[in-house]
Amino acid sequence: MTETAPSSDSATPALDDRRFGGIARLYGETGLARLRSAHVAVVGIGGVGSWVAEALARSGVGTLTLIDLDVVAESNLNRQAHATLANLGRNKVDAMKERIHAFAPDCDVRTIDDFVTPENVSTLIPRAANLVIDAIDNVRAKAALIADCKAAKQAVIVCGGAGGKLDTTRIRAADLSQTLQDPLLSKVRATLRKAYAFPRGDKKFGVTAIYSEENPAQAPVDGGAGLACAGYGSAMHMTAAIGLAAVGRALATLVQVKTK
Repeated sequence: MTETAPSSDSATPALDDRRFGGIARLYGETGLARLRSAHVAVVGIGGVGSWVAEALARSGVGTLTLIDLDVVAESNLNRQAHATLANLGRNKVDAMKERIHAFAPDCDVRTIDDFVTPENVSTLIPRAANLVIDAIDNVRAKAALIADCKAAKQAVIVCGGAGGKLDTTRIRAADLSQTLQDPLLSKVRATLRKAYAFPRGDKKFGVTAIYSEENPAQAPVDGGAGLACAGYGSAMHMTAAIGLAAVGRALATLVQVKTK
């Protein structure tokens, strides 16, 4: 695991006022101040998480922790914010940090070059973060992250799968216990109940999930039943839309609470 130190670069006050004027008019000066002092951890910097990180930075969130061990590949070019020909082979967290600093040099971007697992989740997630956004596509890791955040009483927003989905108007927000037509979240829910004693039946988990209620459009090309985008196929308009919907929920949460 490697973690980089924050950048010391900063924007001028005049540029800062122009850059975030729209945010201040939308959320108010107090809301903007809360976003500027907020810390959000984004876990998984792929088709969903890369757009989460970008939107948070463009919305004025002052500190981001980006967690992922993956590298930029050719298959990412159709849907991931950091994916360019020049970035092929680079660590996603480093490529994303560079992209963010191209438009927000004062954003404190901290990177952790590692995958979340059930064994390391409690040491990787920064407890100073006001909010965690889960953009992982692995069932065991996703369940472990959610359970860890709940145990630590740390706010978390969960992103569902974008694979096989086409219609952005079918994206919804609901308690994780009540999502529909999302094979990834269905398996995560079962794992949470079996391995982490989450409530069964109609009882809510108290965790917000962003998901598409659309039935996956077609079977995976290879005939398998993969849950991630590699199995079903995916496009940027869906991966980004799910991520941006999660950011909308995150901003609404952050502006209503006093950040540390």
